[in-house]
Amino acid sequence: MGHREDLLEGARRCLLEKGFARTTARDIVKESGTNLASIGYHYGSKDALLAQAYVALVEGMGDTFAGGDVGGLAGEPGSLERFRAVWSNIIATMREPGSIWRLSMEIVVMGDQLPEVRDHLVRAQREAGRGLVPLLMGGREEDVSDETADTVGLFYVTLMTGLIAQWTFDPETAPDADRLTEGLRRMLQAAARE
Repeated sequence: MGHREDLLEGARRCLLEKGFARTTARDIVKESGTNLASIGYHYGSKDALLAQAYVALVEGMGDTFAGGDVGGLAGEPGSLERFRAVWSNIIATMREPGSIWRLSMEIVVMGDQLPEVRDHLVRAQREAGRGLVPLLMGGREEDVSDETADTVGLFYVTLMTGLIAQWTFDPETAPDADRLTEGLRRMLQAAARE
């Protein structure tokens, strides 16, 4: 690995251990075995590096959301069974000690104080939605249109953001996949009556 990759890996480890606000450039350098000048040369700033490290952590969760294999998920794409299976896998990652989702809440709260991180993550939201659509609805990520990413995809991102907030705030009362699926089923029933 070169300095760029070493920095990214070091930043990922620091984020999981310390979060955004408490991670310093010196922490990253110590963790990566590089030097301070490398951060500016490869990423422009510590905040830009942390933003990319966070996005890399989240992107690495995609296989976990699918249980390792999208084809192995329960239920037909678009079904309530698939919805429950995917959200069950996502929620399982929120239950893990040291969950990366606490970082999500930190950036929401500190977004104005970390503009480079916030701007990078704002741009990444559409792509997050684009990645969730095939898990839940079937198909391939590269075939998800911008319109679908901006509607269905962002609907799923909004649901995930709410779940992250609830699981961070009070895991004892946060909904599980069964409750989410039942809520969706009832909403679909009400919509069908109209």
